[in-house]
Amino acid sequence: MVAVPLKSAWVMSVAFAPSGNLVASGGLDNMCTVYNIKAASPKTLRELDAHTGYLSCCRFLSDTEILTASGDTTCCLWDLETGKQKIIFTNHIGDCMSLALSPDMNTFISGACDSLAKLWDLREGACKQTFSGHTSDINAISFFPGGNSIITGSDDCSCKMYDLRSDQEVIGYQDTSLNAGVTSLALSSSGRLIFAGYDDFNCHIWDSLKGEKVG
Repeated sequence: MVAVPLKSAWVMSVAFAPSGNLVASGGLDNMCTVYNIKAASPKTLRELDAHTGYLSCCRFLSDTEILTASGDTTCCLWDLETGKQKIIFTNHIGDCMSLALSPDMNTFISGACDSLAKLWDLREGACKQTFSGHTSDINAISFFPGGNSIITGSDDCSCKMYDLRSDQEVIGYQDTSLNAGVTSLALSSSGRLIFAGYDDFNCHIWDSLKGEKVG
């Protein structure tokens, strides 16, 4: 067990590097702080502070690169060796709330307060696809294990599956008796089950193929 003292108590996102050597956190301080947790005691490796809005999400690509999403409407790819931004992804018109890396690490998806989900190419630094359909903020987003479809969760009380190949919504997950926004998402290892956290303080489980609530 490692205890990492934080400079800000208002944390909105935490991520581990794939190697397990680094951990990052950020929130209302507008910064992504990266710590080396393999040292004798946790040490601050970098403070990435170019965002002008809160830090909503961060995800490592490796020990040398990390992605961040911010309330300033942008996502950024950072070089941890220099502490500088490598690419700034600008296309959303609302706060970016979440992001997720594709299994092959060549693309990532983002969800924002403009009710849109976007697919970005990390190599080109460009937005490749935009998915609409939600009527409120997208708070959570994730790739299905195969990497060809994504799941989104929104304040409009629904989750949606989008297929990247057909460029459209495939299934919507909504229960009329469930009047609460979706705040977080996780998928089972096969992708068959969707675990969605809602504003009603419960985790509801959906069958991703049938579109039915199963728990």
